[in-house]
Amino acid sequence: MDNVDVFYSLWAGAMVFGMQCGFAMLCAGSLRQKNAKNIMLQNILDACGGAIGFFLCGYSFAFGSGNSFIGYDKGYFAIGGLVDGTDYIDFFFQFAFAASCATIVAGTIAERCQMAAYFCYAFALTAFVYPVVVHAIWNEEGFLSTANENPFMGVGMIDFAGSGVVHMTGGMCALIGAVVLGPRLGRFHDADGKILDEPVSFQPHSVALQCLGTFILWFGWYGFNAGSTLGISGENYGHVAALAAVNTTMSGAAAGVSAMVLDSLLGFWKEGEVHYDLTMTMNGSLAGLVGVTGACAVVQPWAGLVIGIVSGCVYCLGSSLLIKLRIDDSVDGVPVHLFAGIWGCIATGLFAEPVRTKIAYGDSVENFGWFYSWGRGSGDANLLLAEVCGILFIIAWTCVIMIPFFNVLNVLGLFRISALEEEAGMDISRHRGSVYDYSEPDKDVVDALNLSRSGPRNKYKVIQGFAEDELDAPGKNPQKREVEVA
Repeated sequence: MDNVDVFYSLWAGAMVFGMQCGFAMLCAGSLRQKNAKNIMLQNILDACGGAIGFFLCGYSFAFGSGNSFIGYDKGYFAIGGLVDGTDYIDFFFQFAFAASCATIVAGTIAERCQMAAYFCYAFALTAFVYPVVVHAIWNEEGFLSTANENPFMGVGMIDFAGSGVVHMTGGMCALIGAVVLGPRLGRFHDADGKILDEPVSFQPHSVALQCLGTFILWFGWYGFNAGSTLGISGENYGHVAALAAVNTTMSGAAAGVSAMVLDSLLGFWKEGEVHYDLTMTMNGSLAGLVGVTGACAVVQPWAGLVIGIVSGCVYCLGSSLLIKLRIDDSVDGVPVHLFAGIWGCIATGLFAEPVRTKIAYGDSVENFGWFYSWGRGSGDANLLLAEVCGILFIIAWTCVIMIPFFNVLNVLGLFRISALEEEAGMDISRHRGSVYDYSEPDKDVVDALNLSRSGPRNKYKVIQGFAEDELDAPGKNPQKREVEVA
């Protein structure tokens, strides 16, 4: 890797890290105002806890030499064995991915999770849970890796930028956390604990912040997907990066439209009226970006469009499914990341085109998307089976670790805040006040100002009277008197 490649990865990694801002704005806008400060702090802790956890041991577990399941190279712990720019930039780029995985959970369990529990979770995910998935699928020793000497099913699991590795892992953790933590007060049950006929929808306090966050995330996704070439100077690297950018665009665009249309049709069927939901459209686009992340370098642009259309529908239906199951996802992170991530892995096993797959993964690859295998008269489904096995591994591994983890926190009383704190809001109860300052000037000052505008004569009388009656009163600020009398 030369300096050009180092700079390329630096640029791409910085874009991926910038997605933290997008997550923060999207989550803050999606929640109620009384918890906006809390969710932004959680997003910052994702980056902080993720950096510390990945630095201490996560990077070694993910990319250090070891066995087919986990790495344990001593030189990678606390990156003590890294010596040059190539090594350092690889750590930085991979850290940005780890932090993105961790922040997926923030929105799902928002408005009711204790800060200490959240920091513990962010550390555990980036230090151990996520790195094991990375090692299995992206490290050359991993049992599901395409770079393994004897790849699983003869091909391994193709997940170019992480539909499964990043988004499914984070989404599965979010789902487990939401189930263990339970819904927000008043979401599915009344004050007596009885199930409501219709779930209560908590309206987002700022759609503008939601929209801003969505565009920031979409922008960062070009670094996420195209940057996963890990360089730009090598043969065909530019081709792969450009294709990834095009597929990212097409899938995100198609998913936004398909989610909006399907939601509108479902609304018309239920209510007889057509409405166009902005939140559904924005989350649909994010689902499309998730769905194409794993396949962006190996499918044709028309397939990227199809992947996006299906991703939007998967999100829309997945969101409704969670409500039916009474699982409270504050920002719909589970259908966006877990459900669309599962579809993205399956889509790779269906649409991976032979020529583009060989360009991205080398001429030794002989197993491609199932649809293309049928077109070649073989019906070979090895890649599709590898993708399904990868999906099952991610789900199983995440459940084995995170179900006990979240339940232990819950039993110890460290997971959920009290009902009173939840009703008041996390900003007031835990963060020294609301995110917005709505205090107004003193009423006497406002009245004096309004009267002073009625004319020069009244202005003189009002200011004089104000100075005598108000400013000279005990406890008044003498600086205020100077300003008003002047």
